[in-house]
Amino acid sequence: MYLFWILWGIDAFVALICLYFFFIGLGDGTVSSSNIVLWLVILSGLAVVLLGGYWLSSHQHAVIAKLLLAILAIPSLLYGLFMGLMIMGGNSGWK
Repeated sequence: MYLFWILWGIDAFVALICLYFFFIGLGDGTVSSSNIVLWLVILSGLAVVLLGGYWLSSHQHAVIAKLLLAILAIPSLLYGLFMGLMIMGGNSGWK
């Protein structure tokens, strides 16, 4: 059960980051009528993953719920680790 909540937490964090950029884009005008459909598809997909994983878990389909949540959580976690490595790496000596 802990794995489910870890995966769900990672997915929720990713969804919050996307919502942050969405609202910042609304404020500065970069989210406009030309790309609002793309943003809505992305935010809807995140909602489907989060709510679908929770629904599957609450209906005793724990394995499928974890697989659904892992679709977003594993690449996000790997990207976060990569970015952390790039930030902490600093000057690697490459010219």
